[in-house]
Amino acid sequence: MKDSMAKKSAQTTATVKSGAYKPGFDAPLQLDGFELDGLDLSEFAGSGVTASKSGRSATRSQGTSQGTSNIPQGTLTVESVALYIKECLEDNLNLQKIWVLGEISSVNRSGKGTYFTLQDPASNQAIACVVWSSYDQRLEVKPQPGEQVIVLASVKTYAQQSRYQLSVVQIRSAGEGLQALRYQQLRDRLYEEGLFDPDIKLPLPNHPQTIAVVTSPNAAAWGDIQTTLLNRYPGLTVLLSPATVQGETAPNSITKAIDRVMGDGRAEVIILARGGGATEDLACFNDERVVRAIATCTIPIISGIGHDRDESLADLAADYAAHTPTAAAEVVVPDLQALTDQHLHRVMSVQDSVNYAISHHQDKLQQFQRRLRLVRPDRQLDQAQQQFHWLKQQIIQSMRSQLAHHQSTQTRLETKLTALDPHSVLARGYAVVRSELADPQTVVRSTTDLTIGQTVELQLGAGRATAKIIAIEGRAIDA
Repeated sequence: MKDSMAKKSAQTTATVKSGAYKPGFDAPLQLDGFELDGLDLSEFAGSGVTASKSGRSATRSQGTSQGTSNIPQGTLTVESVALYIKECLEDNLNLQKIWVLGEISSVNRSGKGTYFTLQDPASNQAIACVVWSSYDQRLEVKPQPGEQVIVLASVKTYAQQSRYQLSVVQIRSAGEGLQALRYQQLRDRLYEEGLFDPDIKLPLPNHPQTIAVVTSPNAAAWGDIQTTLLNRYPGLTVLLSPATVQGETAPNSITKAIDRVMGDGRAEVIILARGGGATEDLACFNDERVVRAIATCTIPIISGIGHDRDESLADLAADYAAHTPTAAAEVVVPDLQALTDQHLHRVMSVQDSVNYAISHHQDKLQQFQRRLRLVRPDRQLDQAQQQFHWLKQQIIQSMRSQLAHHQSTQTRLETKLTALDPHSVLARGYAVVRSELADPQTVVRSTTDLTIGQTVELQLGAGRATAKIIAIEGRAIDA
C-alpha cells in the first residue's frame, strides 16, 4: 500500500502556467500524492443536469418542445425558499433578543457600523455579527479582537445572499478570550526560545533569479505576486509550492510546502503568502508548526500575509515581514526600471566627470602652450648651450693652468729631494759611520761617541766597510 502511494506521489507533478507570467514562470506543482484526475460526476435524475463520465462537460437542459412538462409539480423558486428561511429564523422567538457568549476574532469598521466575528474557541464555530452605528454609543464594550464577550442580539438574514448574521445591540465583557490567551502564551514561549530573535534571521538576496512561492494556486495572492514580479523584474524563475492556507489542514500543508522547497534546492528566497481574511481564516499562520518551519528554514522567507493591519506569529518568525502578498513581491526583487534609471544616471555621471576632466586638462594644456610661446624654451636652450660651452672652456683653461703650476712645483721639489738624498751625498765621496756597539746601530756624529779600538761600520756610496778606531783626534783629553 505504501509503495503504491509513494509511486503515485512521485508521478503527481503538473505544470502551472500563469497567463500573467508568460516567460520564465512555468512552476512545478507537487500535489503530495494526488493526481489531477478528471471529474466523474453522477447523473441526477430529474434535476435537469447531466454530466459526462470524464467530468469535462456539464450542461443544463434548456427546455424542449414539451415546454414546462419536465418541471416536477410543487417545485419552489429560489426566492420562495430564501424568504421561507428568513421567516423561520427571524420570526423564531428563540432567536430574538438572545445573549450569546463568544470570542471576537476579527473587527472591521465602516460608516454604517462595525462588523466582527464571534467565535467559539473550543469548537472554532463562528457567527458573523454587526453593530449598526445607531447602537455604537450605547455599547458597554467596544468590539476588540481577542476579547471574550457576551452580546445581546437577534438573528437577521439576507435573502438575496442566503446568509445570516447576528444584529447586536449590546456588548458586555466576559473576561480575556481563551483564543487570545493561547496566542499570547504561545508567543511568549516561542519568544523565549529565540525563534523571533533578529540575530537568527537570514539576509535577503539582492538579485534572486529563482523564487519559490508557498501559497494556494487558486488564491488571488498567487496572481498578484506573478503580476508584480513580471512588472518589476521580468525573466525570473518562479516555483510554486502549493499549500492549503486556511483550515485545520493548513499548518501541516504549509510546513510540507516549505520542506519541499528546501529539498528542491533551486530557490534563493521563499515568499509565504495569503490574501486578507478574517482572523480565524489566518489562524494557521499562528500555528506553532508553521512558526518552527519558518524559523528553521535554511532559505530566507518573506511573509506576505493578510493586510497591513494583520500580524501573525509567522510574520515575527519570517526573515522579512511584508504583510501583503504584493508587498512581499515588491521586496523580494528590485524594480528593474528603477535599476535601469539608476544605471543610466551613473553612466551620465561618469560621462560628465570624464568630460569635465577632459575640459579641465584641455584648459591647462592651453595655458601651458601660451606660456611656452611666451617663454621661448628653444631660445633659452640656445643660451644655456652657449653658456655651457663658455663654462666648459673656462674649466679647461683653469685646469690647464693649475696642472702647469703643480708640474712646476713637482719639478722643484724633485730637485730638492735629489739634493738632499743621502745616496747622492755618499756618491760624492762622503761616508756614514755607524757604531757597532749600539743596538740598534746608530750614526756616529761626534768623536765623543768613539773609543780607541772600537769597530765601526762605514757606509759608502757603493757598499759598506768595517774599520777599527786606532786614534781619535780633535777630542779634548780629561785631566
